[in-house]
Amino acid sequence: MLGNFIGVLFDGIAYGALLFVIAIGLSITLGLMNLINLAHGAFAMLGGYVTVLAMSRLGVPFYGALLAAFVIAGGMGGVLERVLYRRLYRRPPLDQVLFTIGLVFMAMATTTYFFGPSQQPVRVPEYLAGQVRVLGRDFGAYRLFLIAVVAAIVVGLTLLIEKTRIGAQVRAAVDNRVAAEGLGIDVDRVFTLTFMLGSALAGLGGGLAIDVLGLDPVFPLKYMVYFLLVVAVGGAGSIGGTLTAALMLGIFDIAGKYYVPSMGSFIIYFLLIVLLVLFPRGLAGRRG
Repeated sequence: MLGNFIGVLFDGIAYGALLFVIAIGLSITLGLMNLINLAHGAFAMLGGYVTVLAMSRLGVPFYGALLAAFVIAGGMGGVLERVLYRRLYRRPPLDQVLFTIGLVFMAMATTTYFFGPSQQPVRVPEYLAGQVRVLGRDFGAYRLFLIAVVAAIVVGLTLLIEKTRIGAQVRAAVDNRVAAEGLGIDVDRVFTLTFMLGSALAGLGGGLAIDVLGLDPVFPLKYMVYFLLVVAVGGAGSIGGTLTAALMLGIFDIAGKYYVPSMGSFIIYFLLIVLLVLFPRGLAGRRG
């Protein structure tokens, strides 16, 4: 019994870690840029397909493919921010929702046309495909790897936003754009870099998610609600809140499907309602 509980807890933490990698980019763009980007999952899907193509057709190693996913998704995010998203910053939330959900369906249709509707396979390195014995128990090596990646991302993002010049510029631009421009900050450039970072993290998460969540053209629609749940519960723009929410949702989702599979997704949505009633501005005290 205890062994099953520890296994479920571990799988839930690993699943939550994966949700965090993808959702933190959405939290950044929504919390720091006040942009409702429902197409965020499309950048994760892009990263997933870049990973698959780089490994299967170009023979790129797993870590090189993840780096390519990070860079290409970030680059695509920068291009789309300059060409399309920039026009939405001052638009009403409904316009942002309709525009970005349209991008989701366009991305799904384009992906289906070029790659078909089937799941895309990926082969992780052998040492990540097995088990690792820790304190007398076997744990999935790949899930341990996901947890380590999240720890590194949390530290890196915290230092970037709180301790660097670009982080201070982002916070200033969000708080008061006119004052920031008056101080000589190139707000358009700052927003482009911020959007690129969020998109790049989504691409990285998409590459990491293939072995756990799978990858097909409906990926951005299938998991859109999960990413939004993480941001809404954690509080947009909060790294700590997003991490806490992702881990909680991951653990409760896995536990619910393991212990009461007949309930389906009821557990996760019930948890959402309870948390939003208790913390209407999210766990971090910000409106998600």
